[in-house]
Amino acid sequence: MTAPSMPVPAPARALRTALLLVALLVAASVVAAYRGGLHGALVFDDADSIAENPSIRDFATSLSPPPGATVSGRPFLNLSFALNYALSGTATWGYHALNVAIHAAAALLLLGIVRRTLALPAAGGLAAADALLVAAAVSLVWALHPLQVESVEYIVQRAESLMGFLYLLTLYAYIRYAGGARAAPAWAAVSFGACLLGMATKEAMATAPLVVFLYDRTFLAGSFQAAWRSRRAVLLVLAATWIPLGIQLAYTGGRPGSAGFGSGVAWWAYLAAQMKAIVLYIRLAAWPRPLVGDYGRILAGRPLEVAVCALLVAALACGTIYALVRRPALGFLGAWFLAILAPTSSVVPISTEIIALHRMYLPLAALVVLGVLALRSALGSGSSFKATIAVAALCLAFATARRVGVYENPLSFWSDVALKAPWNAGAWNNLGVIHAEAGDEDRAAGDFRRALEIAPDFATAHFNMGKALVALGQPRAALVELGNAAKFLPTDPEVHHQLGKALAMEHRAGDAVRELHTSVMLDADRADTWFDLGGVMAEAGSLQDAAYAYGQSVKLSPGYAEARLDYGDVLAQIDRIPEAIEQYGEAARLEPEAADIRNNLGFLLVESGRLAEAKEAFEAAIRLKPDYAEARENLDHVERLIGSGGHP
Repeated sequence: MTAPSMPVPAPARALRTALLLVALLVAASVVAAYRGGLHGALVFDDADSIAENPSIRDFATSLSPPPGATVSGRPFLNLSFALNYALSGTATWGYHALNVAIHAAAALLLLGIVRRTLALPAAGGLAAADALLVAAAVSLVWALHPLQVESVEYIVQRAESLMGFLYLLTLYAYIRYAGGARAAPAWAAVSFGACLLGMATKEAMATAPLVVFLYDRTFLAGSFQAAWRSRRAVLLVLAATWIPLGIQLAYTGGRPGSAGFGSGVAWWAYLAAQMKAIVLYIRLAAWPRPLVGDYGRILAGRPLEVAVCALLVAALACGTIYALVRRPALGFLGAWFLAILAPTSSVVPISTEIIALHRMYLPLAALVVLGVLALRSALGSGSSFKATIAVAALCLAFATARRVGVYENPLSFWSDVALKAPWNAGAWNNLGVIHAEAGDEDRAAGDFRRALEIAPDFATAHFNMGKALVALGQPRAALVELGNAAKFLPTDPEVHHQLGKALAMEHRAGDAVRELHTSVMLDADRADTWFDLGGVMAEAGSLQDAAYAYGQSVKLSPGYAEARLDYGDVLAQIDRIPEAIEQYGEAARLEPEAADIRNNLGFLLVESGRLAEAKEAFEAAIRLKPDYAEARENLDHVERLIGSGGHP
């Protein structure tokens, strides 16, 4: 017979109920704050990592993410996107929903870590109810802080939130293991598994084994020696996760061109910029305005400003070291903040993101804990403290909900960046691209001009400006901009393509053909370049060459109706009528509402003696366009021919 289970004491039941209610409050608050962003569009690097990432189309390839994207070298992150793709394709609601769920789960883990830590003697030994109250305040403020929006709403920055969740799970499971939980070995396994998956999510996870060791020394064992003696097996297992991380980095080669010492930014310049960045992060934690989605390639700036920021950061680092010795719990908060920022905010340059708000996802927790504890010290645990936290949570939730709206679409995102960071040439360039895609070339040219005023050597902006000027019918000005782009991007096929179009508009056929030939030699798989090459050759009278170019265009893009029409015209001019009829027939199928195509097809069919088919083509043209006089004349003519037995 099994022994009857012991009844749970009433205080324990009340605490469990309170804990459940707090957990539900935190999760519901996160969902409420982020509910408006479930259908936000792909922005910034989302396209490369999701829409244009073939590896997420199949689970079999998901653990081999493509190079050069945010998912590169991060197989578990890529696997999570593959799961989303399997469930909802590229529809963004699924990706956003999972991001919100990850953030809510991370907030609950933080709740558990803070609650259990505050109850330990080394952290003050708070009563269970007080520990839960402070932990609830920390979890709510951290989860609803608008600094977190970038890690949640910007889909690909799941790298940060998922790593953060796994980082917190590693520590929480270790605390349960070290606390002698009934399933201690299982908790140790969970800690190891979370740490391993975190290493496969983002490289900043590398600090987790060290932070866990420091936590043990600070709150559990009292010294590094005691922690090592008591739990060295699990600590070694956690440290062993550095091995797959190292292999992963060696195999992928990091992110050449965007991160590392070969990314184009000197380490000392990056370090100087990080002094400003860290001070900015701390200020935004206290007062989160203005929040900028992309700070651009900001480097150090004025020496005095850098020196002041460096002194502040140095004071923070020295204070942390001192506190680790004299006041270990306070020192742990400083170490948490600095250690987690260190991989991205020290000397290893990340040239594409010199300042990035998502880096504060986990470090923010240390500042929130410090702030909440200071508030409790000033107000006590009574109604004033609770009311202050409630008001703060509501204000933060409102600010977060507003910030979420910025990520609704690329236009709202880059407009917000340009407004708050008008020095960011990349923001103006991206706005120009958005306006150009919408057909507003005049506004796009203005945006590109603004980008070039800020960064005169911005090759991509020169190219985009030239492309916009081509679309506006200003080839002479376009040639200047495209020539500047070619100096920086001599092997870019699209630069030569646009140069060819501009030269053709200037009636410099020979030069245009040369540039377009260069473009197709650099990239022979662009149907639009072959199409433009065919047009220039046809205008120059080189009909055989034009037919070849149009043929390549159609081969690469069978659904390219305009290419089929022009191909058909050239084929007709060189007396390849059956082939011309075939191209017109395909164009008619692709453009079912185009009356002109059917009229011209009918004309070719008459020339080849296929009168009945010609009659059908002219009738189809008239059905589509009843007042089509030319088609009616052609129909009358073919009916007379049919009536006369096919003779004029």
